[in-house]
Amino acid sequence: MTRVLVCDDQALIRAGFTTIIDAQPDLEVAGECGDGRTAVDLAARLRPDVVVMDVRMPVLDGIEATRLLAGAGVAQPVKVLVVTTFNLDEYVYEALRAGASGFLLKDAPPAQLLHGIRTVATGAALVAPEVTRRLIGRFAARIRPPRDTDGETPLTPRELEVLRLIADGLSNSEIAATLVLSPETVKTYVSRILTKLDLRDRVQAVVYAYRHGLAR
Repeated sequence: MTRVLVCDDQALIRAGFTTIIDAQPDLEVAGECGDGRTAVDLAARLRPDVVVMDVRMPVLDGIEATRLLAGAGVAQPVKVLVVTTFNLDEYVYEALRAGASGFLLKDAPPAQLLHGIRTVATGAALVAPEVTRRLIGRFAARIRPPRDTDGETPLTPRELEVLRLIADGLSNSEIAATLVLSPETVKTYVSRILTKLDLRDRVQAVVYAYRHGLAR
């Protein structure tokens, strides 16, 4: 059973999400709240598997709440799926940089919301390759390392090649086709990369690649 915390300042939205989630046999709503500060407090107490997080909220916005829940240095990070009305690259970028594992719009169909929760709960990232490419193209300069970065990495040459393709926004099947490997082999490489670099998901892998000068 995947436990979900719903955080949105609109009561009707929270009620809708709660109804959809609780109707699933493998999901349950652990709690709900209307601001980011309460979300952080509740997450510490309830330990949900996934937090469904709005962006614009009072007291503490969703980006800062996500950073406190899932950002770098958090001892027990919680997986966060950001769901917002605003389809702005800046919001997507800031949410992912803050540690979110996925990003959806509120007008997405219920099935997509449920798929997003399940995807994030498994430790995967919910970011379409085309979104990754667009974001990296626009914001990569902000996360590129200084010129003196040495680029040292514990990865093997093949793992480094896979990481670079992840940073290009390719899916596992696209990486498999590019490197003439089976999808299962690529999945194994991705898992090794995340483990070696102590990363949570593909989103963090993309940011890592650019921060350490490993992306092409």
